Amino acid sequence: MKPITFAWPELLWLLVLLPLLVLLYVWLLRRKKKAAVRYANLGMIKEAMSAGANFRRHVPPVLFLVALALLIVAMARPSATVVLPSQKQTIVLALDASGSMRAKDVLPSRLEAAQAAAKQFVADLPAKAQVGVVVFAGTAQLVQPPTNDREAINAAIDRMQLQRATATGSALIVSLATLFPDAGFDVSTAVFGREAPRNAPIGDAKKDPKKDFKPVPPGSYNSAVIILLTDGQRTTGPDPIEIAKLAADRGVRVYTVGFGTTTGEVIGFEGWSFRVRLDEETLKTIATMTQGEYFHAGSAADLKKVYETLNSRLSLEKKETEITALFSAVAAFFTLLAGLLSVLWFNRIL
Repeated sequence: MKPITFAWPELLWLLVLLPLLVLLYVWLLRRKKKAAVRYANLGMIKEAMSAGANFRRHVPPVLFLVALALLIVAMARPSATVVLPSQKQTIVLALDASGSMRAKDVLPSRLEAAQAAAKQFVADLPAKAQVGVVVFAGTAQLVQPPTNDREAINAAIDRMQLQRATATGSALIVSLATLFPDAGFDVSTAVFGREAPRNAPIGDAKKDPKKDFKPVPPGSYNSAVIILLTDGQRTTGPDPIEIAKLAADRGVRVYTVGFGTTTGEVIGFEGWSFRVRLDEETLKTIATMTQGEYFHAGSAADLKKVYETLNSRLSLEKKETEITALFSAVAAFFTLLAGLLSVLWFNRIL
């Protein structure tokens, strides 16, 4: 757990005054005791020195001292990492529709299991969350722009049709273009499923040169995330690692989900037979680069658990927040309590 930090830590030096106040309090008590012995009768002294009175007389000052310490800490403007409701408003689901998703090692099939899990994930999201759907195989296409219309999202997921090849890089660049429509991403590679020229600046070809882009820390963009689900490895389109770098530069987290086995399986599709193997290394690299997280799901039940975990990740998030108000409120409470007890017990305020 990250420790509490302070915007103005130099103010914490004021805490050294508290022991001086304790010494002053003890000195005043002794002085008051001598005066009481000098002028009071024996009955009053016994009453004043009773155990209950002795204990109660110290409670309000101690509470006030605690309040003063909390107020000094509040003045230093403390910040801490706390769990808060997520502010992420947009989630782009990039779903694999390559031929390998026809495999029935997950019943009724990988595709149907993925569709069911995705729709349940969408249903469990907060009502205000907007979801976009990108479907990819040899090419990638935005089939549903971000919306909070759950019926439209589910319809887009149900319309998935299997095709040849797997273009994970294309899926990522289309997802980024969905989140940043004015960034000038060149999505032609994703649309036509062609390899990008080696020296081509992917994602920057159409950008207005007057608008200089400055990278931000990975994972710092809190308004949207991308969830990429695939059961194979890239066979066409741009390198997904290069596109992940673009996502990292814009602070977008990419959560990757590997669906299937790492050993591979022979799949028949449209008269072709081929072995599909999950590329966990690439998916882990994408997640690490963007400060996201990688999940592996080997079955429909696993995939459901993955989406449940993702939902909890996206509904709540850890965020560094200034907690000055919290310390101030607690300090005010102790001050009021000290004053109230002093009035009730001694008919005076401290």
